[in-house]
This record gives sequence, C-alpha cells and structure tokens, in this order.
Amino acid sequence: MSASLPGNRDLPASQYNLKSYWGRVRQSAELADPRTLFVSSAGLERAKSLVSSYKQGHVQSMTQELWRAKKIVDSTLHPDTGQPVFLPFRMSCFVISNLIVTAGMLTPGLKTTGTLLWQITNQSLNVAINSANANKSTPLPTSTLIKSYFLAVSASCSVALGLNSLVPRLKQVSPSTRTVLTRLVPFAAVASAGALNVFLMRGEEIRKGIDVFPSLNDEQKTQLAKDRMDIKSIGKSKKAATLAVSETALSRVLNATPIMVLPPLILVRLQRTEWLKARPRMVLPVNLGLILTTSIFALPLALAAFPQRQVIQAKKLEKEISDRVGEDAMVEFNRGI
Repeated sequence: MSASLPGNRDLPASQYNLKSYWGRVRQSAELADPRTLFVSSAGLERAKSLVSSYKQGHVQSMTQELWRAKKIVDSTLHPDTGQPVFLPFRMSCFVISNLIVTAGMLTPGLKTTGTLLWQITNQSLNVAINSANANKSTPLPTSTLIKSYFLAVSASCSVALGLNSLVPRLKQVSPSTRTVLTRLVPFAAVASAGALNVFLMRGEEIRKGIDVFPSLNDEQKTQLAKDRMDIKSIGKSKKAATLAVSETALSRVLNATPIMVLPPLILVRLQRTEWLKARPRMVLPVNLGLILTTSIFALPLALAAFPQRQVIQAKKLEKEISDRVGEDAMVEFNRGI
C-alpha cells in the first residue's frame, strides 16, 4: 500500500466518501479490481514513483493518473514491507483464486472423500491469503499459524460431514427440501470455519490490544505533514481489538453467504429445466458462471460492511485511553481485512 512508500505527506484515503456504505463499496471494488493483476513491473515502478512524488511534496494535487497509481500500489504492495504480495493471494485475485475451490465445494453429489479434500483445500487457501496479508510488524508465530489451520480444517470438515449425515435423516421434510439443505451444507462449513479462523489468526490482537490513534481532521493531518510529524499512538486497546476482529469475522460470513447460497439454490432450479436435463455436461460451466458472477458483486459489498478505519468514542474503550484524551474525544484504529 501507499503507506509503505517514502514521504511524510499522506495521500487521501479515497476519492469516495468512506463514511457512507456505498462509498466504501466503490473503494472496495477498486481494491478487488482484477485488472491490476496485469500491471507490469515497469508499470508498478511508475505508480510507486508517482505516489512517492506526491508524498514528498513534488506533486501538489491529486489527479486521475495519481488516483490510478494509488490503486495499483494499494492493491499490489504489502503495507508493512512495501513488497508485492504473492499474486494469487492478493485481494484483487481473491475472486479468481477462490473460483475453482468454491466450485469444487458446491459440486452436487460430493462423497465423503471429495467433501474432505475440498474443505481442506479451501482452508489451506484461506490460511495462505491471511498469512500473505497479515500485519508484518507483529509477526504471527508459526505454531499459532499451524494451530489455527488445523482447528479451522477440523471445524469445516466436522460441520460438513456432520450435516451431510444429518440431512438425509430428516424424514419430516420433502425430498426437494432435503436437496436444497444438502446444497447449503458447504456454506455452513465455510462460514463457521471462516469466522473461527479470523479469531484464531488474530487472537494475539485481542490478548495484547491494538494501537488506537487520535481522530484528526484534514487540517490537522495537513499540519502534521508540513511539520514532518507522524500521528502517535495513544495506547493499545483490547476492546478495540475485540471489535475489529469481531467485525472482520462477521464480514467473512457476509462474504460467504451470497457466494455459497445463491449459486447452489439457482442451480437446483436450473437442473429441473428441460434444457439442462438434456445437457448434463453444462452443469459445471453453469455452476462456474453463477459462482463467478456472484463473487464479483459480493466481495466489495462484504468488504464495505464496516469501515477500514474505525472511529469510536474514547469512553467506549479502556479507562486509560479515555483518561489520556478525554471521554468525549474521538479515536480511531485500523480494523484490518
């Protein structure tokens, strides 16, 4: 991200209003835009140079070219290391990376072995994405990473296999309803394991707290940039960390809901049509198309559910935080993704 490049002058957070939900949706769509994956090394260097020029005061105002450069930098570089995130694990590649895995989990008629293999593959991809985009200033211990991986895999596989064995025993419901419930089993497994994974991967934040900063207006930020001063942390808050991790876990469930619910329900209806009955080989491409279309629209909507920079009254956090800035003061923290 642009924060990792040299210069004391911060770029505007976005060209959209991040206080509104639809403004955050448009910003999230920018970060998830897969077209940034095709930017060459030379194009990335040009974008970095342009962003650095603004941060160092050589460029005075934002232009469309500079906004595009920021978009490339933000979607490619890790905010702590300043190095490109491995391409398959970037947020702009999220839809593509998850397409085949999601299609595998939603394949109709999966047996036990297939269910286990696809759930393991999904959790392996989740851990890889989480690790590649994790906060590098406080590295996650390898032991914690391994523990969270095996617990998430155990949770997803247990839920999937448990529900797969339970649904056929529901004699009170009609066969068509049982078919629908069977198709929704992957959603229950992915949602529960995804939320659990967030709490496991970011448990250290809840135990130790995260940095909380004063919420400054544009004039105050401009003055700090002129004085070449950084915004200093007020302190660490466990309550802020709990809120940040909880909102992130909920956003993962919100992201999984349309992707894992709509395509299987639509596919059930389509499989009853004469057209698809006569063309069984079209089930897979139709399934892929439904998942891809839903994913493209669902990801920005889920990412925008909560602000990236969360603003909250100091009195809602620990007493030592409110004592330093006053109970009515507004403070902010980075929620994470």
